Amino acid sequence: MIDEILAKFEGAFAQNTIRAYRSDFIQYEQWCEQRRIKTLPVRAQHLASYVDYLSTYAKSATIRRRINSLGTILKLSKKHDPTKEPEVILAVKRMHRKIGRAQTQATPLTKKNVTKLIANCDNSTIGLRNKVLLKLGYETMRRRSELCSFKFEDLMDLANGKPAIKLKFSKTDQYGEGKIIPISDELHCLLRQWKNLVRKEGYILRSVNRHGQISNHLNPSSINTILKSLEKNLDIHLGGKPLSGHSFRVGAAIDLLEEGKSLAEIMLKGGWKSDGMAIKYLRNFEI
Repeated sequence: MIDEILAKFEGAFAQNTIRAYRSDFIQYEQWCEQRRIKTLPVRAQHLASYVDYLSTYAKSATIRRRINSLGTILKLSKKHDPTKEPEVILAVKRMHRKIGRAQTQATPLTKKNVTKLIANCDNSTIGLRNKVLLKLGYETMRRRSELCSFKFEDLMDLANGKPAIKLKFSKTDQYGEGKIIPISDELHCLLRQWKNLVRKEGYILRSVNRHGQISNHLNPSSINTILKSLEKNLDIHLGGKPLSGHSFRVGAAIDLLEEGKSLAEIMLKGGWKSDGMAIKYLRNFEI
């Protein structure tokens, strides 16, 4: 059912977005099957009960995303969308009063700790790949999927001769207007070393096995695993939660604030379109 619906979405949304829509719909479909409820048409009372059920174990951000996904799928497939009906609105309000709206902040990966992690990387193939990941993630402040989409062909020189990299698509730029991101000479040098080792064009970040063999481009989900391993190997404790892909964005945003950059400058560097979203990354920081 969902495959037939989402087939019409191909090309209009990023593949990651379509995968998320599929997953969220299947979760609701399975909940309906367990209760012998017809999945379609979606009834407001059923969706409200689904929100009540999710609030027993899921985070509020996850619940809001699932309901929004269902609403988008239903609207764009010309099916009845009850997500804005009173029963569902009240269920979401109950959920917020029960578990709150706050999202857990990612552990910041500031320049100081990026430097520590890089210093602990050896000169092996994996070590060089990890150095590139750490520098590229911190300097560009990109999301995991965006980091993994960078290619060697995206490297360029600015008019002033300084190196830069072009981000062709992003979560907030689905139509490929593109963004030029200046990078340091140090990162540019690392990228040249890495390219000489990879020996071909294409994706910058790649998977490397324990024998040092370089293969396909890195899966975005692997970034969290790599960061957790690097943190563990250095035996440093940067916060209550392990490092994740969002740690680059939080840490770099905090460093920019400490440097006296304005909120507008931080938003521009991090690719945030709303000041509210940027502030979420800085809300736990005291200058």
